[in-house]
Amino acid sequence: MIIAVDFDGTIVEHEYPRIGKEKPFAFYTLKKLQAEGHQLILWTSRQGSALDEAVEFCRRNGVEFYAVNKNYPEETWDESVGRKIVADIYIDDRNLGGFPGWGEAYQMITGQMGNSHYLRPKPARKNALKLFFQKIINLISD
Repeated sequence: MIIAVDFDGTIVEHEYPRIGKEKPFAFYTLKKLQAEGHQLILWTSRQGSALDEAVEFCRRNGVEFYAVNKNYPEETWDESVGRKIVADIYIDDRNLGGFPGWGEAYQMITGQMGNSHYLRPKPARKNALKLFFQKIINLISD
């Protein structure tokens, strides 16, 4: 799955513009999700040096994101591209009901919790996203 993850209030305590303390099990869970084959996108409102600091903080803690505030690494933003990240799941402290914590989030994502089957993407949608991004990459390469 493609999982978009917020930084402030989700990976770390909300201390913007400073980097807060790691939320319990954040990096452990993110590394586990990556090891299971999920693509992680850092999805944050941070920009400039504050964004660079967040990316480096995650890197030092063993998490390299597939993309940062982009759908794929090569994406170039302009007015014709929407800023919404295309993902199967969005992990954010500002969602309805708030952030449940990394243990519960992992259980929901992996289906180890009752009634979490709705989080599993439909294979056709996942394949359609891959084909869509491959077409974009091919257009850029030509």
